Amino acid sequence: MSLRSLRTLPLAAAAILLAQPALAHEQADVGGGLAAGLLHPLTGADHLIAMVAVGIWGAQLGAPAIWVLPITFPLVMAFGGVLGILHVPLPMPEVVIALSALVLGGAVALRLKLPFAAAAAIVAVFAIFHGHAHGAELPRSANPLAYGIGFVVATGLLHLCGIVIGTLTRWPAGERIVQGLGAIIALLGGYFLLHSLGPSA
Repeated sequence: MSLRSLRTLPLAAAAILLAQPALAHEQADVGGGLAAGLLHPLTGADHLIAMVAVGIWGAQLGAPAIWVLPITFPLVMAFGGVLGILHVPLPMPEVVIALSALVLGGAVALRLKLPFAAAAAIVAVFAIFHGHAHGAELPRSANPLAYGIGFVVATGLLHLCGIVIGTLTRWPAGERIVQGLGAIIALLGGYFLLHSLGPSA
């Protein structure tokens, strides 16, 4: 190793040491917030199944619901997330979240055909409560904007999964599978609802 290389080693080491705290701060505030937001919708079964059900129901209803419902949910959910971050109380959020899985799963199982405006309104109401729960559970070290972007993106991906599942309805056997899946979602929603109304709620 040359003398010149030896002289640059202390400078390089100092630069690395000074850069590490900034990197750690970035991870905790922005990267950590984004990762937490992306993972949060996947950690609660009640959230996950309801969001998949939105995509399936949109696919069953067809255009424009197939795209508008999965767009409406994350946008309104972001508003609910702000309410949660600000600790604005909502009545019985866990009950409504469980009810959302029951209702949306039931809509899929019954292949419920509602006017588009009514379907969008139902989805929007449930989205506020889901968003509120995400916002209320924001980690203290997380950047709220990054966290919000994360859970909105994750929700959109879950809706997309639901849309893909919903396309199975083009075939008779696929239709039965989708309706059976809707029934399972509704049953799980009913279980979560009973749990949320129990003594521990």
